[in-house]
Amino acid sequence: MTTPKKLFIKTYGCQMNVYDSERMAESLGGQGYVETSNAEEADMILLNTCHIREKAAEKVYSELGRLKGFKTHNPELKIGVTGCVAQAEGAEIMRRQPAVDLVVGPQSYHRLPQMEARVRAGHTALDTDFPAEDKFEALKGRKGPARAPSAFLTVQEGCDKFCAFCVVPYTRGAEASRPVARVLEEARQLVERGVREITLLGQNVNAYHGAGLDGSDQSLAQLIWALNDIDGLERIRFTTSHPNDMSDDLIEAHGTCEKLMPYLHLPVQSGSDRILKRMNRSHTAESYLRVIERIRAARPDIVMSGDFIVGFPEETEADFQATLDLIEAVNYGYAYSFKYSTRPGTPAAERAQVAGDEADERLQRIQALITRQQQAIQNAMVGRDLRVLVEKIGRKPGQMVGKSEYLHAVHIENSDAAIGDIVRVKATEAKRNSLSAVKRS
Repeated sequence: MTTPKKLFIKTYGCQMNVYDSERMAESLGGQGYVETSNAEEADMILLNTCHIREKAAEKVYSELGRLKGFKTHNPELKIGVTGCVAQAEGAEIMRRQPAVDLVVGPQSYHRLPQMEARVRAGHTALDTDFPAEDKFEALKGRKGPARAPSAFLTVQEGCDKFCAFCVVPYTRGAEASRPVARVLEEARQLVERGVREITLLGQNVNAYHGAGLDGSDQSLAQLIWALNDIDGLERIRFTTSHPNDMSDDLIEAHGTCEKLMPYLHLPVQSGSDRILKRMNRSHTAESYLRVIERIRAARPDIVMSGDFIVGFPEETEADFQATLDLIEAVNYGYAYSFKYSTRPGTPAAERAQVAGDEADERLQRIQALITRQQQAIQNAMVGRDLRVLVEKIGRKPGQMVGKSEYLHAVHIENSDAAIGDIVRVKATEAKRNSLSAVKRS
């Protein structure tokens, strides 16, 4: 019997990279690989990288410097770099770190089996193309064992917005949407493996326009309604969205589709119209607020999430105050804030930068405000009935852990629920990052 080869994947960045790592593991499964959580015992190590944050490439090179030592005790070990840093750096990675055997971009990882065969034959392999063939079609079915009750499913890739701070259009390419039939097929396969909640992914997911079953162009809302008809799929979410692509039918779906959860991540980045224009965001603070109003009119209990960049080039204190004002107006249940980091090759990189200590101080202020809002909304859940998808066993005897419809982590005490159950609970206590609850009879 052939001993299986072991694969270790370290994933950086967004949910789409998590999804991509799963697909890479599945594609190499056909080559006899099984995943391991221990890099030191691996026969192949893949770093699935993200290029969004500052010094992303340098962090990858630092990790590669550490990993190359593993080849001392395992000369057959193969090391690969995948994802957006691979796309951006290409052959430079192999030049700077000769221990690397393969480099593959996010649009070409369906070719990993052929690349693996090449490196096993003693060659290096590089592929940062934007191939014409559909990588998802090449990967075929998501065959595999039973899995966790929630899963990611990529339906759209790339972005045409060209925000002044962002490298995604250069590393992921132009917007492209998967056909409805292929999305539905993959969703059904996930449900057959025990998945009850699917989060639809895309760099700009609400720009989805895929070929429908009848050949017509379908919107994200129409795709959601098609997924709604899959027996066994109980919850649908999507991320990440652009305010300009919140269409009427998608807003309506939030109020009428029971399986679409009352949570929406809708990044705005700044509350200053001047900065939004400099970011090339193509919307204003006022237009964003009007979209929020329409969404809440459709689904009053929806929990909003957002992204914010502070210290963007040329941001003044007045611009920053406008961002704080917008956050106060929206009242976010969740939000993510980042200090601006220069991405070489983007328009914003060439502009006058905000002093680092000033940006740090603004980040602390914005995070303090967001934390207060998050905690207040979480506190307001106490005493309410929630429906929780049970995802794992808790640390205490009889405790189960899952997510509410609003994406809050919930610890259910003295529960007889099983993983994959959706149970009705009453929230009894709000903690720093979670809720405690008891199961309703």
